[in-house]
Amino acid sequence: MLQVLLADPSVAQVHALSRRPFVVSHPKLHIHLVNFNRLPPLPQADEVYLALGTTIKVAGSQAAFRTVDHDANLAVAQAAVAAGVRRVGLVSAAAANARSSMFYNRVKGELEDALKAMDLTALVIAQPSLLLDYRNGLGQPLRIGEILSIPIAMLLAPLLPGTYRPVYARAVALALVQTLPAAQGVVVLASGTMVKIGQAHSAKSQ
Repeated sequence: MLQVLLADPSVAQVHALSRRPFVVSHPKLHIHLVNFNRLPPLPQADEVYLALGTTIKVAGSQAAFRTVDHDANLAVAQAAVAAGVRRVGLVSAAAANARSSMFYNRVKGELEDALKAMDLTALVIAQPSLLLDYRNGLGQPLRIGEILSIPIAMLLAPLLPGTYRPVYARAVALALVQTLPAAQGVVVLASGTMVKIGQAHSAKSQ
């Protein structure tokens, strides 16, 4: 998400919230080291993008997972709205549903519902299926399931329905950044839609 925003010529400044320093330098980038449990007032902005996420294994418990994937994202959204933001982009999940029996999907759905209840001009929800990026490439621990599922998903991708089509993280970011500025109301981006946006961008870049 960060690299896509920094590369977008229509974006004048990017304010990134982080719990710890990270090595990225760019004239447009302003890094704010924060405690997500006690956020300071945020700078004014046109849009906010929510992409905080972890796994239960990394977090250590369901409660800790919820603190990151639900509470921290919602806190950022609330602070952004308090600063005047009315356009929110969210990286959620394909099966997000507040009434799901699966904990992961239920937490994602509860966050979506909480954002829908806010006073927003636009809420764009990206619901990717399997991400075709190994976690070590994203700075996160590699999971055994990825070693097995990603190669298989890449082979089966053309046969899968759009909702379940695997997608690269960059395509998710591109879809959000392209859609949010002109969106109205709630817009949901399915995996298949984001795959097409990513492919179109790659074709233009060649």
